[in-house]
Amino acid sequence: MSSIVRPTPAQMTRRVIVLAAAVFAVVVGQGQMALGWGQSAADFAADSDATLKVAGYAFAIWGVIYLGLLVYAVRQVLPQTGESLLIHRLGWPSALAMAGIGLWIVAAAMDAEIATILLIFGSLAVVLIPLLRNAGPIRALPVRDRDRWMTVWPLAMLAGWLTVAAPLNLITVATGNGDLPAVLSPTVWAMIAIGVVVMAALAVTQRIRTVAYAAPIAWGLLGAFAAEQARNGPLAWFALVAAVAVLVGAIVLSLRLRRGVERAVSA
Repeated sequence: MSSIVRPTPAQMTRRVIVLAAAVFAVVVGQGQMALGWGQSAADFAADSDATLKVAGYAFAIWGVIYLGLLVYAVRQVLPQTGESLLIHRLGWPSALAMAGIGLWIVAAAMDAEIATILLIFGSLAVVLIPLLRNAGPIRALPVRDRDRWMTVWPLAMLAGWLTVAAPLNLITVATGNGDLPAVLSPTVWAMIAIGVVVMAALAVTQRIRTVAYAAPIAWGLLGAFAAEQARNGPLAWFALVAAVAVLVGAIVLSLRLRRGVERAVSA
């Protein structure tokens, strides 16, 4: 007898909304670049990047993230895809997060600075908190389980990139408006932000044990290293060390997973 739990009509409605949110995020993100309407994400970040700069090519990771989100959204909307625990618990949070990043593109294009801060931190919170709350089931997933690769990985990658992008967004706006506290130098503020991101990357990876969360963070820090070499050597090398620490730390933490123990705990 099949153990697959078929989605109810209400659950299918939720799945369609998740798909609509994913399409909205991708269409808005790609449409903004294709039409050249307002500022792109890279332009917005570069507008006031005197404190912390990230190379423009780093934002190309959105292409990978969008692809992953589409894979996740399409798979979960298929009637033959069972209503797994993670699809059930991460559905509404993922819809809110994807709607949020789509609206962030609109806000950035319009240079609505406060709105970008609220949207990016809000999107981060609504996707990261459920991932952490479901850390046990996530760790218990078999390596080849489709939920690991088509649910957890896309959402973890989104959460990871937002983890590095949200502080950058805040620093960019604060720098542009002259609101960065003068008690510390801009370089120190940038290093503090990077340090917080590194701690978050390792703490979250220790909980969910997947490199998918940490990889975008390491990529963003490498983008900072590349961008800052010419103007702020100490900050550039600090970002590089941070990127290596995140990537190596995430791999070590993920490989420490004892799946048999995790499955027993989560059963």
